[in-house]
Amino acid sequence: MADAQNENAFVEFERVQKSYDGEQLVVKDLNLTMPRGEFLTMLGPSGSGKTTCLMMLAGFETATHGEIKLDGRPINNIPPHKRGIGMVFQNYALFPHMTIEENLSFPLEVRKIGKSDRETKVRRALDMVEMGSFGARRPAQLSGGQQQRVALARALVFEPELVLMDEPLGALDKQLREKMQFEITHLAHSLGITVVYVTHDQTEALTMSDRVAVFDDGRIQQIAPPDQLYEEPENSFVAQFIGENNTLEGVVKEINNGLALVELDDGELIDCKPVNVGQPGERTRVSIRPERVEFNKDRLQEGAHLLKAEVLEFIYMGDSFRTKLRVAGNDEFVIKSRNAPDQVRLKPGEQIEIGWLPEDCRALDA
Repeated sequence: MADAQNENAFVEFERVQKSYDGEQLVVKDLNLTMPRGEFLTMLGPSGSGKTTCLMMLAGFETATHGEIKLDGRPINNIPPHKRGIGMVFQNYALFPHMTIEENLSFPLEVRKIGKSDRETKVRRALDMVEMGSFGARRPAQLSGGQQQRVALARALVFEPELVLMDEPLGALDKQLREKMQFEITHLAHSLGITVVYVTHDQTEALTMSDRVAVFDDGRIQQIAPPDQLYEEPENSFVAQFIGENNTLEGVVKEINNGLALVELDDGELIDCKPVNVGQPGERTRVSIRPERVEFNKDRLQEGAHLLKAEVLEFIYMGDSFRTKLRVAGNDEFVIKSRNAPDQVRLKPGEQIEIGWLPEDCRALDA
């Protein structure tokens, strides 16, 4: 199975490690394969190793150990400009003294492409990002969003098969950032290019990617499509890092018929899906997404667990309500509910019962 997967691999990391001082590993034994045409996001907190992986793939950093391959050939010893990879950075990295057309023409000149071909490719790339009428301007005459579009066009102008993007939308405001997320994803898929995208923004990763690799401590903690990552986190780090999450601490009492019976720290017993747990007697951290919890009696499904809770805050958010509760000794328990006509409005201090289905609750590592 692995061999069949590797045959189709366009980007491969094989047991790659990186250390800057010969002692501390920033990237630890990384194995990753990517098919051609995939949009993969490397997501993680600062210092988790994601940018270092991108820089090794680009050729700006050298792997201490292991091999990186592009389309089946090792590229460890190939300099960056000969790898045929497009790059987009957060700070755009445009040449301020050149016009937009000259900026785009530069990577083509380096590749010894003739003048008429250059002009055709530059025009096509600018049209692609809807900047066709801005060719004569200089970067300083453009807004942040326009500069980012030009940086994207410059990365695509020589028609690379692989484009690397390092926090490319970090400097943009929220509205423009969301617009650019959709534009980049649409462009990548319509052109069929392979993209490796680095961000620490979970929403960006979930909305843009075919798959997301979640990094922590130099390792990939989980790699999966966005919906699987959110619905089925494999460990506590992923559950906490991706989206909002409720956790309750407890001890595994028994594991039977595909369910783990967990005694919470306040003595309550609940059934959960055992995902990453030890033997009975060992501690566990139970994970439940806020939108999976219900306090409206009429909406509770059959077989739901019921737990006592105290309302701490009830916040109106327009299209939804956010309720903060004290549950099983945890004061940070949150429920998200849509703003519907039958929605009960709660007051701080109210004692209520909340519920969820056992399959929506995951027992993970403590």
